[in-house]
Amino acid sequence: MNTSTESVRHKIAPKMEQRLDVILDSIRDIKGKNIIRLDLRRLDDRPAEFFFICSGESSTQVRAIAENIQRRMKSEMGEFTKNTTGSRPSNWVCLDYFDTVIHVFYPETRAFYQIEDLWSDAVATEFETL
Repeated sequence: MNTSTESVRHKIAPKMEQRLDVILDSIRDIKGKNIIRLDLRRLDDRPAEFFFICSGESSTQVRAIAENIQRRMKSEMGEFTKNTTGSRPSNWVCLDYFDTVIHVFYPETRAFYQIEDLWSDAVATEFETL
């Protein structure tokens, strides 16, 4: 189930929609929690078109989510990250696909950085964990 903070949306191109679906499914494969997608396309100062933000319950899960996204994006979309950054132990991993950036956080680290609040003027879509 998806819920959006705004009913009117920009249309998403089919290739981008496929990419976003692969990312969401990759997060859900490893039981990522509190999944939010931020649509930044209406913002003038955006660093990307979309952000995904999710949480893992351990550093092992955070790392596993990030690795699963990278594996599936490579095998299903033929895409590699432009940059991968994060902390050790894996309290946070950031995967940069240029127009889509994925933040995988340990809950306390996510609370500290508050990315959702930093980009509160973006259109947010929350996804249930399956």
